[in-house]
Amino acid sequence: MSSQSTAVVIYHNPRCSKSRATLELLKSRGIEPRVVEYLKAPPDAQELDRILRLLNLEPRELMRRKEPEYTDAHLDDPGLTRETLIRAMVQRPILIERPIVVHGDRAAIGRPPEQILEIF
Repeated sequence: MSSQSTAVVIYHNPRCSKSRATLELLKSRGIEPRVVEYLKAPPDAQELDRILRLLNLEPRELMRRKEPEYTDAHLDDPGLTRETLIRAMVQRPILIERPIVVHGDRAAIGRPPEQILEIF
């Protein structure tokens, strides 16, 4: 499975139980993903746009809307553009839902962790 695992990336927060469970699920299947601690190394706007397209989601659908940063930055304004919302997630990565697993040209959110199995 080494060729498969080189194409697998998990956007991970080690403090999140769902993120840890998703990483363990991958490893239990023999998949060693590239782990991106997105709070330390957030994806840039281009990568985040690609992830959103793979997930078939709009930016707000990938945002943790209960985080204080969401309200503080007035991101609930319906007039904000896709680009503005993506930029907000790059600047405030705490807003990005987690974990996200990308496998080639497919992606899934690990909520629940088993949901990521659909992309393999």
